[in-house]
This record gives sequence, C-alpha cells and structure tokens, in this order.
Amino acid sequence: MKKSVIKGLLLGAILMSVTSCKDLEEINIDPNNPTEVSTPAILLGAEKKTMDYLYDTWFSGRQSLLYAQYWAQRNYTEEDRYQIRESVNNSYFNQFYVTAGNLVKIEQLNTDEATKATMSAYGNNNNQIAVAKIFKVWLIQTMADTWGAIPYSESFKLDEGIYYPKYDDLNTLYNSLISELDNAISLINVNETAFTTGDNIYSGDAAKWKKFGNSLKCRLAIRISKVDGNWKNYIEEAIASGVFDSNADNALFTYSTSAPNQCYFYKGFFDDARNDFSVSKPLVDLLQGQADVLNEKSHPWPNVVDPRLQIYANSNSEGNYIGIPYGVASEDLSRITPGISQTPDFMAGRPLVVQANFAVPLMTYPEICFILSEYKGFAVDEYKKGVQASLEYWNSQSARVMSSAPITNDAITAYVNAVSNTVNAETLATQKYIHLYMNGTEAWAEYRRTGYPNCLLKPGEKSTVANIIDDKGNVTGTEILIFEALSDTKGDLPARVKYPTNESTLNSKGFNDAVAKLSDGTNNYYSKMFWDVRTTATPHPANK
Repeated sequence: MKKSVIKGLLLGAILMSVTSCKDLEEINIDPNNPTEVSTPAILLGAEKKTMDYLYDTWFSGRQSLLYAQYWAQRNYTEEDRYQIRESVNNSYFNQFYVTAGNLVKIEQLNTDEATKATMSAYGNNNNQIAVAKIFKVWLIQTMADTWGAIPYSESFKLDEGIYYPKYDDLNTLYNSLISELDNAISLINVNETAFTTGDNIYSGDAAKWKKFGNSLKCRLAIRISKVDGNWKNYIEEAIASGVFDSNADNALFTYSTSAPNQCYFYKGFFDDARNDFSVSKPLVDLLQGQADVLNEKSHPWPNVVDPRLQIYANSNSEGNYIGIPYGVASEDLSRITPGISQTPDFMAGRPLVVQANFAVPLMTYPEICFILSEYKGFAVDEYKKGVQASLEYWNSQSARVMSSAPITNDAITAYVNAVSNTVNAETLATQKYIHLYMNGTEAWAEYRRTGYPNCLLKPGEKSTVANIIDDKGNVTGTEILIFEALSDTKGDLPARVKYPTNESTLNSKGFNDAVAKLSDGTNNYYSKMFWDVRTTATPHPANK
C-alpha cells in the first residue's frame, strides 16, 4: 500500500517537472471566477447591489423612510426614535464604497489603452465612462446627504498607495460632483450606445443617461440653493443641455417577480416573514387633508383627499386609512388608540410598494418639475405639471404592477386644481415630499433644506392618544404620548447619521479630522450639512 502511494507521488513529481508554467497557469484558472469581467457585468452588479442595499427594509425601512416619516414601525420603534444599529451603519457604508469602486473600475477599463479596445465591444468607451460617473455621483451624493463629509477625492486609489483617504468637506465635495457631472455629460455621444447589455435603468440609452445627468445636476444645485448664489446658473446650464421632459425619462430600477431578483422591500416582508412597517400617521393625515390638531398645526389643503393614498398603502378591513403614530415607545404600542390592528397591514394588503416587481426611483420627471418651479420663483405652471406628473407616475406604476390604475383623469384634474390655489415654498415642498414617497433619503434631505412639510413630528411634540390601563387590564382613561427621541437631535429630525464606528479604527485620521469639524467636536446626529441653514428664528430660509 505504502509502495503504491510512493510510486504515485514520484510519478506526479516527474509529470510536474515537465509541465510548462503556461500549463500550470491554465490548470489554476477557476472557470467559475473569471479573471476578466466585462463592463456590462460590472455595471449590472453595481446597479443591483446599490438598489438592493439602498431600497430595503434596513437602510430605507429603519432609517431614511423613518426619518422622512413615510413609515413607522409596528413592533420595535427604537429606530423611529433615532437609535440606529451600528452593525447596519457599518455594513451599508462599506457596501456603498464597494459599489462606487466598481464604477471607477468601469472608467478605468474604458480609459486604459490595454483594455479600452476590448471594452468598446460593449458600447462607446466615452459613453460607458459617462454612465459610470453619473451613477457614481448619484450614489456619492446619497451617501453625503446621509453622513456628511465623506472620503472621495482620495478614495479608490490603492494603486497609488493611498490607504487612508481624507474626508472631503461637503461644500468642496458638492462642487466636485457638479464638475464631474459636467465632464460626464460632455463625454456622451447620444448617437451611440452606452452599454449593449447590463443596464437595468436605461437599457444602454445614452440620450436618457444624458438627461439623467443634467437632471441630477439640478438636484445638486437646488440642494445648495440656500448657500450658493451659483445654483441658478447650474440649473440654467442643465436645462440648456437637456433635462427630463416626461415620465418616459424617469430613472428607475425595475425588479422582477422571479427569485432572486425581487425588490428588497418585498423580500423584507415576505421572504423574511416580517411585518414591521406601515404608513405613518403624519403621512396619512397629510394625504387625507387632516391637520395635526394635537400640535395645533395647519394643513395646506384642509379636507382635500390625495388620490395617491390608495396606491401608497392599503386600507384596513373597514376601508379606512389610519396611519401608525410616529415616535411611540415600543411598550406603548399596545395602548395607542386607534390600535395597531386598525392600521393598514402591508403583509395582508400588499400595496404597490411591497410588490416583488416594484420599480425603485433614482430620480423622476415630477421632481424636475418642482425644481424648475422653484428655480422660476415658484412658478405655477411647473408646479401644476409636477403634481399632475406625480399622479400619472404613481398611477402608471400601479397599472404595471397591480394591473390597476385607480386614479381617473377627472380625479387628477380635480386634485391639481384643488392644491394649486397658492403656490409658494410650503405648498411646493409639501407636494414634492408627497411625490418622493419611498425615496426616503431625498425627502429627508429636502426637509432639512426647506423645513417643510410642517406635518412632520419633532421630538417633544405630541404623537397620539393612548389608553391608561390599570394593573387589572382595565382602561381607566386616556393620555397624550410625547415623541421622545433616544438620541440627541436638538429637538429636530436628525441632521445626519453618525459616522460608522468602524471608521474610527480603519481610517482613524480621516475620521478624527472629520469629527473635529462637527458641532461640539463629537460624532452626533445634530451637526447640520453646510446647505442646511435653518435656525429657530428662520425655520424656512429663502434661496440665494
């Protein structure tokens, strides 16, 4: 037995000695892990990974959708009250950078003389670079609007020996993102394909990507409208180059009904078998024309019912829409009145937004209409176009996914007229907020920029009425519950998310330098973005 083993080893040694190095390289190639990956494969992976992480029941469900108060939790409300999970914060920060790095790889492969000719088989080289840049700018802005100053100018440069990139100040970062968009837009040849395959947003249509780039430039410009007098020039340039001009231009990532490519809002409910969220009371009351009487707040369109509510959520068993009170402690949920059982149940009713093939929005035409209205001094025509386009957008999404378009043309006309008697900063921002449903990061950012809508609940305000129950289980009266935050936000919605704790060890110098520039020199929730200039005396600052 031992002799046969020895003979086998000797024979193997002899064969190895006469095998060439080239043969060894071929033997060691894993067919399941190719050494070269096409740019369409990289793009599709980047698009899907970004959408999967950004539009899910963690980053959106337990952060941005809660901060925008579109949703509230049905079971564990700690995140509603601004207590984040550090493991989630670390994971998402890292994953977004991985995706951004893959987009940089597309740029490199289409620039490097050794690879650009091969990559041109997948689309025009410059168009591929432009698409990667535009999508990367969209992602980096989303990250910056979440955490604040982040590494960018020195990121993705490991081959240059930069292992610990600095955190770019936010005003510097915004300027560089606008410049990068300008560069990307200038590269696009609309007469050639951007990507032959792998693009689930625009199917490689270079003209659509150009419109997206210009529209994104408008979003960046309006964000800095309170602090930078050049914002109108940026929008003017974008308009001249071509922005979205209908819902046909919308930047959407459409999921499938087939596993494993369903939307992660769907997965969070039905794959994970969780029923943690429903529409919030502030949102439902806003859409039903009901003012917040507990906090004595006015409503911009009292008694006007928004027809989008029937698409955003399902009604309860009695046909009513009753949102979950926001900011209630977990232990008090059983005492609220009306109770949880009377609120819309997403798992049972399955509205559009938790369907497997829901299309998540990166940016849409109605948003551009609202931006252009503001750019023109709150112009009525653009405002009305935005409201109408929003109703049509949500109606068409319902028709595609649910085989039902519940909003009639007459209802659209009636609603547009009902909410257009006064067009100003509040009414425009509120309609924009309603349209941005499910795009929590953008809605949260717009609240921080404008201070609207007024219906959003702040720490210290009254949340809802709850029963008082004695030790025998008897209801002895009622009381008003106050929204008590679990993290200090200085009496407002969070101004930012804290930097992930991993950064303090993995990139300590950059982290410490960035934290030193925050309010009180601490990693907190209340340090405002440079474009957020709201104060107690001026809660709704004017544009420059």
